[in-house]
Amino acid sequence: MTDRTVTDRGRRIALLGAPIDMGASQRGTLMGPAALRTAGLATLLESLDFEVVDYGDLSVAEVGDLTDRPPERANHYREIQRWTRVLSQRGHEIARTGALPIFLGGDHTLSMGSVNAMARHWQERGRELFVLWLDAHADYNTPQTTITANMHGMSAAFLCGEPGLEGLLGDDPRASITPDRLDLFGARSIDKLENELMRARRIRVVDMRQIDEFGVAVLIRRVIERVKASNGVLHVSFDVDFLDPCVAPGVGTTVPGGATYREAHLIMELLHDSGVVGSVDIVELNPFLDERGRTARTAVELIGSLFGQQITDRPTPSNAIAPGE
Repeated sequence: MTDRTVTDRGRRIALLGAPIDMGASQRGTLMGPAALRTAGLATLLESLDFEVVDYGDLSVAEVGDLTDRPPERANHYREIQRWTRVLSQRGHEIARTGALPIFLGGDHTLSMGSVNAMARHWQERGRELFVLWLDAHADYNTPQTTITANMHGMSAAFLCGEPGLEGLLGDDPRASITPDRLDLFGARSIDKLENELMRARRIRVVDMRQIDEFGVAVLIRRVIERVKASNGVLHVSFDVDFLDPCVAPGVGTTVPGGATYREAHLIMELLHDSGVVGSVDIVELNPFLDERGRTARTAVELIGSLFGQQITDRPTPSNAIAPGE
């Protein structure tokens, strides 16, 4: 099976929902996959000449518990362990079909399974997986550093192989990435101990000050160049709280000062042009907190840009405000 990225014509895209919400303190992200579908994600991708296969939503109802001892500071560990194992297994199976997976969340613990699946897939093909973490938060806590014990704040640390959650996958293969293959982009809320750990690991962080100073185009091209230099593949983990709350109110962890609608579209357009993207997460969409589907529609529009939709192809943005309003 030929491995391709988003610029290939005739690509197949696989949608896989993971209605997880126990990783965060604010419940409601389990409705995220349904909201993204209702906002027209599959229809948009099909209009861009992709064959879309929707595998529906995963369930962990029939998955048994493992017997490892849960960490002391990792809320809902058993449930998230079941989700991580199932996501990793199913994501790996889907990647092997040659389709490009889009994982629909669900909170950001989804990435513990999705990134493991994709890292394993590309390791088997002799290529390195890089991860672009579009997020207001670093999510680089461990059970030892966390303030809240919410596991959605540990997902980036887990995928880089940090200690504390070694038993999460049980006997399933763990395919961690090295910290130099993680780029945190748009961060503006990082805990003290989390920041110290990231500095020790030399994690690359593009915060909002750098975006203000240099612009997203310069900074995202640096990420793309590193991936290309290694003949790597990029996984885009898109947390909708990366966006400013005035653009995307439907999240439980809003932080002021996020990316604008246009900045976000430019990032997605440049990623599409690069041809390095091989998989995507869309996480932390909470329809319960949204305004008449506004955040879901914005997320779908951004995925459209990632997969080649042009400005001239686009209808009036769902968030557009007429002059004088």
